[in-house]
Amino acid sequence: MRVKDLATCELFNIVTLPDGEREIDGVYIGDLLSWVMGRAQSGNAWITIMSNINILAVASLSDTSCIILAEGVTVDEEVKKTAIEKEINIISTNMDIFSTAVYLNEVI
Repeated sequence: MRVKDLATCELFNIVTLPDGEREIDGVYIGDLLSWVMGRAQSGNAWITIMSNINILAVASLSDTSCIILAEGVTVDEEVKKTAIEKEINIISTNMDIFSTAVYLNEVI
């Protein structure tokens, strides 16, 4: 599944989508940034509730296909601007983390 296909599903909202053609080939869940950086795999969709600018560095270093902000979490304009510059996809959902992971497991 491509990030843009997931992002346009009614359960998700586009925050930034500069590289919507990226394929999602797995899911990683975590909020401890150093842990995610060492364990998320390239192409994973990363589900988190973290919203500070540091998520962009972790997504870039891990080469995740997108960051999924669960539970209605939002990011500020600085994070959005930097994500677009670094070509990092961010989508959001109001679903809790578990429901988001279950849904992704069913569709990818």
